[in-house]
Amino acid sequence: MGRASPFFVLLLSLGCFFVTYNLLTMVIHYQSAEGDQELISGRSSTRLYDSKRLSEPKRLFHVALTATDAMYSKWQCRVMYYWYKKMKDMEGSEMGGFTRVLHSGHPDNLMEEIPTFVVDPLPEGRDQGYIVLNRPWAFVQWLKKATIEEDYILMAEPDHIFVNPLPNLACGSDPAGFPFFYIKPSENEKVIRKFFLEDKGPLTAIDPIGNSPVIIQKSQLEKIAPIWMNVSLQMKDDPETEKAFGWVLEMYAYAIASALHGVRHILRKDFMIQPPWDLKVGKTFIIHYTYGCDYSLEGKLTYGKIGEWQFDKRSYLHNPPPRNLSLPPPGVPESVVTLVKMVNEATATIPGWEDGR
Repeated sequence: MGRASPFFVLLLSLGCFFVTYNLLTMVIHYQSAEGDQELISGRSSTRLYDSKRLSEPKRLFHVALTATDAMYSKWQCRVMYYWYKKMKDMEGSEMGGFTRVLHSGHPDNLMEEIPTFVVDPLPEGRDQGYIVLNRPWAFVQWLKKATIEEDYILMAEPDHIFVNPLPNLACGSDPAGFPFFYIKPSENEKVIRKFFLEDKGPLTAIDPIGNSPVIIQKSQLEKIAPIWMNVSLQMKDDPETEKAFGWVLEMYAYAIASALHGVRHILRKDFMIQPPWDLKVGKTFIIHYTYGCDYSLEGKLTYGKIGEWQFDKRSYLHNPPPRNLSLPPPGVPESVVTLVKMVNEATATIPGWEDGR
């Protein structure tokens, strides 16, 4: 079960996949949860652990993000790496080394700027246009071939920005993850049971998470990653599962693979925020800018409609955003203002930004 079938590694492919969200669902969810940043604990007491950790030696984790050689991915990686370097040595940080796991199969022009490990993409046509399917396969290769000094790994994504120094939120063999409101194993029992049989346990054993952001022991991830890859591919090949999960399919696959190994995650709502739905930065650690931020000039969010003021990463598919983006109008939440300011600082500082790379 932990070994990939040869069928999965026969040919080579790159595709394009950009997620879109059900805005109505998000609005209902975030309005009901507005201001709620309490911590959720899985098997451990998060508050007790945080207090205990202050008196212990640092437990460094390696920051790893999977990426392609597309311009869209490159500029996000550059911004992400800029803020990693700024936060790495600040008080409270337990960040160790950094690797961009590049699953294009060949080096690109960021090799000297960002520490990078090149791995192969899935065989041609195997991702079926779902580029995220390359992520678990990339981790399988990296974990097998690379020398990783740290005992823990943070799985991150290009559209993550470190907004505060990040400590190791894991507790021993209990990894830390972020709870996504739309990952609901109990509401998809028929589909889930195809990959997580009843004798494996109740559906409550599956955490409502994706693979990112997650801080996990390297030894655990080495065991989980092959299963994560195989389950992802099996899910993609199953029409019912594909229809049920769509673009979050690979996230469910990681949650199921973890549960198959009996691994439960400490769920941290403060792990990251997602503007524009989360309004404040506070003591959170990561800004995830997957959603478009659209506002009127009066500072009102325009649901599902391009705003008079906008920041959306998908506006920059083929070219990086220009330096000195206009700041949001008055009344826009702190989270969005902070995001744009941090992007602006990075683009103003990174050499050769306007060359496009």
